[in-house]
Amino acid sequence: MPSIIHIETATEACSCALSSDGKVLLNKENRKGQSHAMSLGVFVEEIMQFIRDNRMKIDAVSVSSGPGSYTGLRIGVSEAKGLSYGLDIPLIAIPTHKIMAWMMKDKVEFGSLLCPMIDARRMEVYTTIFDTNLNVIRATSADIVNEGSYAGLLEKQKIIFFGNGAEKCKKTITHPNAFFVSGVKPQASAMVALAENAFSGGDFVDSAYFEPFYLKEFVATVPKNKIL
Repeated sequence: MPSIIHIETATEACSCALSSDGKVLLNKENRKGQSHAMSLGVFVEEIMQFIRDNRMKIDAVSVSSGPGSYTGLRIGVSEAKGLSYGLDIPLIAIPTHKIMAWMMKDKVEFGSLLCPMIDARRMEVYTTIFDTNLNVIRATSADIVNEGSYAGLLEKQKIIFFGNGAEKCKKTITHPNAFFVSGVKPQASAMVALAENAFSGGDFVDSAYFEPFYLKEFVATVPKNKIL
């Protein structure tokens, strides 16, 4: 089984983990947000020191590929690409929603649908809908949530909504088959099995040309109260 470094920076949480033979050996995480560039550099250095101290051979690096925060994804993917190039190891990209769905799949009733939501500001969220086997039922999209959102699916079965975009939807999606779970954030330690499956299947991306899945283009805003 491979030894893999995992990086997750798609939301306000920043994390980095090291796994070997399916087990997490080291996990570093900061859930406070706004410090991904600083936190991730420290986490990677601590993990690299652990690797050197234990004379480990690293087989790959995996990264959460989006959608999510433009800045967070850029920081995480840049670090992962640097490690891939510097250590001459393959790069694995794992969709952020799939990481979140993996975290929840064994915690819900079989037959339910999983709907990870990442906040995209106002009443917009990035979503993908999965079944509990992680098959995609509804492809990734940017949704503006209203009272009728997901009505067709909710009429047929339960949907579990979670992620940092779900909290703001509680008062809008009120169907009796809609259930909300708080506190679920993607994390590097949850990427292990998904990354190992990708490694076994040779599912790698080109570290030179890979870009995160931003879903929407970044739009820079101009401050209203300009001095000049």
